[in-house]
Amino acid sequence: MQHPIRIVSTKKLSEKQKQQLLSADFSVFEDDFINVQSKDFKIENESDCLIFTSKNAVESVLRNKKIVHLKTKKCFCVGENTRLLLIENDFEVLAHAEYAAELASIICNQYPKISFTFFCGNMRRNFLPDALRLARVKLEEIEVYETILTSHKIDFKPDGILFFSPSGVQSYLQENKIENENCFCIGNTTSEALREITPNRIIANQPTIESVVIRCIEHYKK
Repeated sequence: MQHPIRIVSTKKLSEKQKQQLLSADFSVFEDDFINVQSKDFKIENESDCLIFTSKNAVESVLRNKKIVHLKTKKCFCVGENTRLLLIENDFEVLAHAEYAAELASIICNQYPKISFTFFCGNMRRNFLPDALRLARVKLEEIEVYETILTSHKIDFKPDGILFFSPSGVQSYLQENKIENENCFCIGNTTSEALREITPNRIIANQPTIESVVIRCIEHYKK
């Protein structure tokens, strides 16, 4: 008898997301392969605008004692969920993009004379700050959260693995190998982290957890 499709999710899913996979007759192992801890931080210099590339950064900044003042500044961000969280908390979002490279392009082309504070994590990608500095955009970086790798040993061979960040890929590979499993990725940056590991990379149609789940189901049901 053929075993059900075995899926590993490197992030705990919502009940609804998990149910979608179970309803497709998949077996599902899920756990958080990364944990995020907010950090205390000081803002030394005043910038015109703020940059956020993740919800984790927004959540950490919301705890800062200067939050009322920070809300007077316009924001630039990566990701729809980050944008929605900023708007829910009374920030004005001037521009947003799905990827850091797109946001860097918007800032360098349209706002090169503005100064920015970039709230980031300890494992942030280099692309955005490098692109801004190359274009001589004034930038201050403040580390406001820490990503902690929390790998888990998988004691069966999965058919598919769901990845949601490059650090999730890094964490998974600490304890596990990837051979011919299909890797379903939330976006290009996550897929890029697997480029030298496997050719079996499938990118979700949109950079959301739901889209990764749907892409996985579609792949096996086609």
